[in-house]
Amino acid sequence: MPALQRIKTAEITGVALSASLHIVAVVFCLFVHYQVELEDVKVAIESLFTEQHLPEEFTRELTENTDVAENMNIVSGGGNVGAVASGTGGPAVSQTKIESSEQFSDPVVAVNVGDISLPGLDMLGTDLGEGEIRGDPQAVSEGYGPALSRITQELVRMMREDRLVVAWLFDESESMKDDQKEIREQFHKVYEELGIVIEKDKQLKGNKEILLTSVSSFGKETRQLTAKPTSNIAEIRAAIDKIPNDPSGEENVFAAVAKTIDQHKRLVTSGGRKLAVVIVTDESGDDGDGDLLEKAIQSCKAAHAPVYILGRESLFGYKYARMRWTDPKYGLDHWLVIHRGPETPYPEALQYDGLHDRWDSHPSGFSPYELARLAKESGGVYFLLPHEEENLVGQAAIDARKYKFLDMKEYTPDLSARRRYAEQRSKSKFRLAIAEAVRLLDPRVDPQLNIQETWYPTDPARFRSVGQDSTQRAIRAMGLMNQAIGVLEKVKPLREKEESTRWRANFDLAYAQLLAYRVRLFQFLLVMDAHLTDMPKPTVLQNNVWNIGRVQEMLAPTDRQVKLTKVDVDELKSQLEKAKQQFEFVKKTHPNTPWSARAQYELNQGFGMKLYEGFRDPRYDRVMNDIKFPTL
Repeated sequence: MPALQRIKTAEITGVALSASLHIVAVVFCLFVHYQVELEDVKVAIESLFTEQHLPEEFTRELTENTDVAENMNIVSGGGNVGAVASGTGGPAVSQTKIESSEQFSDPVVAVNVGDISLPGLDMLGTDLGEGEIRGDPQAVSEGYGPALSRITQELVRMMREDRLVVAWLFDESESMKDDQKEIREQFHKVYEELGIVIEKDKQLKGNKEILLTSVSSFGKETRQLTAKPTSNIAEIRAAIDKIPNDPSGEENVFAAVAKTIDQHKRLVTSGGRKLAVVIVTDESGDDGDGDLLEKAIQSCKAAHAPVYILGRESLFGYKYARMRWTDPKYGLDHWLVIHRGPETPYPEALQYDGLHDRWDSHPSGFSPYELARLAKESGGVYFLLPHEEENLVGQAAIDARKYKFLDMKEYTPDLSARRRYAEQRSKSKFRLAIAEAVRLLDPRVDPQLNIQETWYPTDPARFRSVGQDSTQRAIRAMGLMNQAIGVLEKVKPLREKEESTRWRANFDLAYAQLLAYRVRLFQFLLVMDAHLTDMPKPTVLQNNVWNIGRVQEMLAPTDRQVKLTKVDVDELKSQLEKAKQQFEFVKKTHPNTPWSARAQYELNQGFGMKLYEGFRDPRYDRVMNDIKFPTL
């Protein structure tokens, strides 16, 4: 057994006064093999991830086409789909202000790019009749134009069966302003094409009253922007121009759907009309955690109202993204939190990046769970819009990456109700172990897992105080990390018996990350010990902070550190090689998927740590209360 795994555990009883004692303490926790019995893993299924809630089937791609069509090729909604491609970031939700960046550069992700041909609207199918329609939780579109063209075809298909009322729901968040402008420019196409069809189609016989439209917007509350459903195009366009910005930062989309169904109930029942709902949002909603999602689905089913959603791609196994925002008064950068995932009912990937809460925006290749489930269950379509967002922090190279349909087919997420998902997961020791590892290292459940990465003071006394706190957190994190590794190693023999390719991929990546993060944390402690011992000064006079950087080069322990920790260079290299081999296994076993992309990202980051001197604008400490942050 290697030396790092022979070291016994010791208790840490207070803030150590010397870096050497920190190193001694950490290695007593480092690389220990915890004997964790799965029977002792207590998982509260319904409340496992109190803040993490957030597709199945595959995707259909729509080509860009902004010209008004003179002829409509009608296709069925939903159903099985073609190739999977990814877009940038996906829907998501609430917003919180973050003082400033904890990350200085966006990660570079090397990913294999597959050739994907994008079918035109004429290749999407034929009119199968309403009885044949199935919900489609993901149809990848190149933009609003192709998505709106597909919606036009869906509306025409429904109008051939019934008189129709379509209810548009627009997200009021600040982050949607640019999207709303683009939609207004494209919106005319829908109604011009509908007008052409109504005039020419023998089944519709030029009856303009066959289609009525209402426009509403939603934030914390739902606002009706048209007095009543109308066929007047000018009224519809004017309503879109009136969409306000909700300062609350909340997006209660499922409450808006339920209210919309209720408001149009009379037109559906006594008016003899079919109802369709179209949602335009870049977030996944703040109110889908409880019962509102399932209630909205039941309302849509009862009204036979399909829901069409124009939204973004979910983050890979994670709920939160951060948008860079520069305040106009001082020109300082800030980072605002939004919700954009995950693609599953509960997270199946680590929420930890080895030092703190994740700051990446890696795409999942799928729609966000809550809205994807609403579209699928209602018989509608979720249109995944691959817009690049230059202000999305840690965004992978979206335009350079497309996941092939055949590569992703076996990784489709479970879109069943959360309760059923949890019940099925609870029957598997293998899946429960992965969920437990995710829970153990969730910084939003356990804030002590967040270790400072930037803005360490250059003043020696202040650095010592902050550095010792970070060291203590790292020691504790290593203990939890070893526990999580023990949990996964306990069920490793069950991996080959697991039927789900997705769950095997979840295990493979999480295990590789934990092995890597353990090495990185040890490197972090070596760096902090060296700095606390030598206390170097910045070489540039104006530099006023130290920042931790992740590098390829590994810091070798000094003779003193080897004597204290019993960890030499050979042992460190052995642990590093084990982590690298596991990442390579992920890449080989799950190629052209988000799992292999994440594995390559981790390899690109390196496993070493280094302190860099830098400059932090002191205005951050003086003007924060004077800045009015937008709500996204």
